[in-house]
Amino acid sequence: MKKVAVIMGSDSDWPVVKGACTQLDALDIPYEAHILSAHRTPTQAAEFAKSARERGFGVVICMAAHLAGAFAANTILPVIGIPMKGGVLDGLDALLATVQMPGGIPVATVALNGAKNAAVLAAQILAVEDEALTRRLEAERRKMAEQIAEKDAKLQEELLKS
Repeated sequence: MKKVAVIMGSDSDWPVVKGACTQLDALDIPYEAHILSAHRTPTQAAEFAKSARERGFGVVICMAAHLAGAFAANTILPVIGIPMKGGVLDGLDALLATVQMPGGIPVATVALNGAKNAAVLAAQILAVEDEALTRRLEAERRKMAEQIAEKDAKLQEELLKS
């Protein structure tokens, strides 16, 4: 199975990025997490991106718009950006920067702080060529549907009592 690269620009991103790693663990997907900066370690970030495919990665998840764009510019692997909530515009600037990549250099973008969805999207990309992973994703969807059905049943019971 291909690995997922989980890249953050700073250790301060870890509380959000950890959600992606937790989801990858739950789906039994191998990954590596690294701190690389598009601005402070641009050579190392570019080298990592350029060699990612040969190193067994199939998808890259990046925290921060500038980092996702820098990775997308240096690899043909799918790159998923997680815009970070915060700052003066409460993350709107990060969201817009992540989705507004130049033509030919796409970055798939999830919600602000959407680390879990970034991991699920990475899994869906890898599942195109991995039947076992496809089955694990289908099982996750069934589990979510069962949880919603249980919650609805409890709601209906409560409504009948009132």
